[in-house]
Amino acid sequence: MRKAWLVLMQSFPTFILLCYRFGIIAMASDYKRPGPGRVILTQHTDSSSYPQQVHVSAVGAEYMRISWITDDQSMPSKVEYGKVSGKYDAVAKGESSRYLFYVYLSGKIHNVKIGPLEPDTVYYYRCSGVGDEFSFKTAPASLPVEFVIAGDLGQTEWTNSTLTHIGKLDYDMLLMPGDLSYADWHQPLWDSFGRMMQPYASTRPWMVVEGNHEIEALTFFGMAPFIAYNHRWRMPYEESGSNSNLYYSFSVAGAVHVIMLGSYVDFGCNSEQYKWLVADLAKVDRSVTPWLILLFHAPWYNTNTAHQGEGESMRVAMEALLYKARVDVIFAGHVHAYERFTRIYNEAENSCGPVYITIGDGGNREGLALDFDSKHKYAHLSLFREASFGHGRLWVIDGKKALWSWHRNDDSTDTVRDQLWLQSLSSSSACQGGTKIKDEL
Repeated sequence: MRKAWLVLMQSFPTFILLCYRFGIIAMASDYKRPGPGRVILTQHTDSSSYPQQVHVSAVGAEYMRISWITDDQSMPSKVEYGKVSGKYDAVAKGESSRYLFYVYLSGKIHNVKIGPLEPDTVYYYRCSGVGDEFSFKTAPASLPVEFVIAGDLGQTEWTNSTLTHIGKLDYDMLLMPGDLSYADWHQPLWDSFGRMMQPYASTRPWMVVEGNHEIEALTFFGMAPFIAYNHRWRMPYEESGSNSNLYYSFSVAGAVHVIMLGSYVDFGCNSEQYKWLVADLAKVDRSVTPWLILLFHAPWYNTNTAHQGEGESMRVAMEALLYKARVDVIFAGHVHAYERFTRIYNEAENSCGPVYITIGDGGNREGLALDFDSKHKYAHLSLFREASFGHGRLWVIDGKKALWSWHRNDDSTDTVRDQLWLQSLSSSSACQGGTKIKDEL
């Protein structure tokens, strides 16, 4: 199916252009941008022993972490699983935790790592020995691999539209550059968000990083920020050598290394995050792992009037390091719109710099960031921008090429508004000189 789609995309570019020309596909000028959607509160209607808010995340090439919550504190942290529906020939046990935020006490949060698992395989599983059967598909062992990228999701009508489009896809993994639930300090919204995500996050690994809305407001008396995020969305930070759930890395299909950085934790050159990043990049052999992708929340390049300059200090601290490592693509959220830049380094076009993409348009409750500054100093570097809700897809075909596309929500269908063929910088002879990071150690 994917090969057929590739042939179609390569064979009919003229047809697509004609569709735009004659109005078969709507142009941006014909499109009425939607307002913010109504917040949807998703309730738990089963018994207190039933698992809820089930989601999975990748832990290395052969393991998955299953996470869920039960209101019943006596339920065990165990997962039964197998490759045949209803037949579980393996069982794994894990750990659980709870957290207190003023008068709110969370349910029992379970985390169980299962495996080793076979690549590109559907597994069926049941949590705590009760309730519904779930299933997920593991990522392939080699390319091609397809990612979905969605930022600033929230839990609104537009979130539901984005998730419906994503749910129709045969993708391998979802990446999210922050702002998950928009709970801020209101903890029950985390529970509602987890229930809304369950039909999707229980079937594919979701790899997420924190945004500003994961920072609880009103944290006093030594209460640490990110308390809900760190308990509910545990990522494989320990496996990547990180000492914080707020930044980590992992590899997919043996050829794509993904780094998730924290915009709201110290990132200066003497920080733990910076030192970890240097060490992580030094481990990447681009002859084996040709693709290097980064995600964080606050964009470094942005021509929207919203959130101007908020990623600048992080850019100054880390941009040279990422350029030296020949990072291919950087995804950010925060700005509630879509924007794609050319390859950039140090505020100028550079063929060996990353492509910068802002994709903070998943469905948040605050609405779209409608105003782009046509006279902004980065305007000449911005190749496409639109304030609409949607999601992106990155199809990494082989070690040299990948197809990026951004899909705008349009009621029952989605509309491809932007797409780009990418060449990995590791395959570019002109960019081979700057791939050594060991000197930074």
